[in-house]
Amino acid sequence: MPPTLLILAAGLGSRYGGLKQMNPVGPGGETIMDYSIYDALRAGFGKLVFVIRRDLEAPFKETIGARFEKRLPVEYVFQELEQLPLGFSVPVNRTKPWGTGQAILTAAAVVQEPFAAINADDFYGAHSFRALAEHLRSGGHDYAMVGFVLRNTLSEFGNVARGACRVDAAGFLQTVTELTQIEPDGAAARYTDGQGMVHPLSGDETVSMNLWGFTPAVFGQLREQFTAFLQTHSGNEKAEFYIPSVVNALIHAGQARCRVLRTKDSWFGVTYRADRPRVIASVRALVARGDYPESLWT
Repeated sequence: MPPTLLILAAGLGSRYGGLKQMNPVGPGGETIMDYSIYDALRAGFGKLVFVIRRDLEAPFKETIGARFEKRLPVEYVFQELEQLPLGFSVPVNRTKPWGTGQAILTAAAVVQEPFAAINADDFYGAHSFRALAEHLRSGGHDYAMVGFVLRNTLSEFGNVARGACRVDAAGFLQTVTELTQIEPDGAAARYTDGQGMVHPLSGDETVSMNLWGFTPAVFGQLREQFTAFLQTHSGNEKAEFYIPSVVNALIHAGQARCRVLRTKDSWFGVTYRADRPRVIASVRALVARGDYPESLWT
């Protein structure tokens, strides 16, 4: 059975200011999401599942989903603040859902095959999808993460947060550590920690950009971890249930292994509004090089 592509599209870009997932960046009006889907289809993915907000269902289907519904099976699931296990309630001042771990969990009822989970507003590159599709078709039980070279993921317009990965000699993930306030420093990089201390980075570090591969076994694990997370953080209006934290916990408990699939593809995305012209230029360069047609879907 071909793997499924699960697209996390429910979030708002707080620093960008709007639904950046729907903004066109390609010469034919394509979004970043279109390019990810195009690469995934070429790699052999056979179904799309979009995680969206219920109040955006109609415009999302009209703007994005309608392009694909005649091409392959498409499902929609909804990430909502109130989707909590029995016994838990929403903190009084909380206004947004609980993070990428909860977003993936919303798809449990419609995904019964190995799947990739991606951010809607990140460009990952064709090689990344080919490597992940090959892993998912292998029939193994190991999870996977596509690891990017740090310097290929930075923004010239502000600092970013990235998941720095420690990988063992066999190529399996040992841990992901969230580093914040990362910025270029010549050909290298640097980050500022919570105490204001600046630390150098080579720029060659392997980082996670939330391109994951899972089997359906992850849904049961997510349920257990989400409950444990809420037992500690349910009263925190800003706490986030992030998928890297879930994977870290599973690895450390010996409940999962996660292979790191390294890619030299350049990641790009719209973290800041000023990033968008650079993304448009990057896409046009790939089109000019022949990596993508002028119009993806005609």
